[in-house]
Amino acid sequence: MGLLFVLPAIVLVGLFRIFPLAWGFVLSFTNSNGFGKSAFVGIDNYVAVANDPAFRDSIENTLILIATLPIWVMLPLLLAILIHQGVPGGKIFRAVYFFPAVLSTVIIGSIFNVVLRFDGSLNAFLKAFGLIPVDWLGNGATALGSLIAVQLWATFGMSLLIFMAGLSTVSKELIEAARLDGAKPVQIWVHVIIPALRPIIEFVAVVTTIGVLTSMFGLIYVLTAGGPGTATTLPEFLIWLEQGKMNQPGYAAAISMVLFVVMAGLAYLQIRIMSRNANL
Repeated sequence: MGLLFVLPAIVLVGLFRIFPLAWGFVLSFTNSNGFGKSAFVGIDNYVAVANDPAFRDSIENTLILIATLPIWVMLPLLLAILIHQGVPGGKIFRAVYFFPAVLSTVIIGSIFNVVLRFDGSLNAFLKAFGLIPVDWLGNGATALGSLIAVQLWATFGMSLLIFMAGLSTVSKELIEAARLDGAKPVQIWVHVIIPALRPIIEFVAVVTTIGVLTSMFGLIYVLTAGGPGTATTLPEFLIWLEQGKMNQPGYAAAISMVLFVVMAGLAYLQIRIMSRNANL
């Protein structure tokens, strides 16, 4: 009887998750161009992926993105703690910080196109103070950092909300006991609040990692189109280029499988590291 209740969910997951994943895996071993017949080519697509300079650039950009992930987790955590501690105007800050999370990536991209372009409002602000304008989106040295900053602004509100919910479960008696024992606010954060939030931190870290690797297509498309050159190209955008513009679904599927393995490996590694730390 219980199976009947979960059967719709099982069907939906199988139809929209498992089947596309399995079909993409099969497709990655063919030379399909989306039309007509396709032939089995073994691991040729994967060899081509390994030798593709654009793919290597996208992986380098991904590694840079992953290196910034502590900011994606710690910034909303610190803000959530400050708001929870009763900073003046906390409710207003909570609404302001969460607001970007409800905007679509197209809207966010359009807004920051106006802000970050060479003749945009940010450079106008810099020039007002006698500073040199920067081509934030057209310079390879600044384009990826600008894209990361926009994505962080757009998404960290959801992590803030999760941490706020987690803070409501932290024992007030434990915090008060630590305060009576003479613990300073920073010590309470480090030794009481953060350990109590460890499962929430693990969850946010894993979800954020997967999210930034699979949800930045919209911003890339609107803000930089992967450029200049491949400075802001990530694997998910490269998949779209190969599938949509180059009409090589077999090759795009191979990149997709590589990205899937990378995401699964990173998520597993994060869980193992955090679980090990939890047992120390």
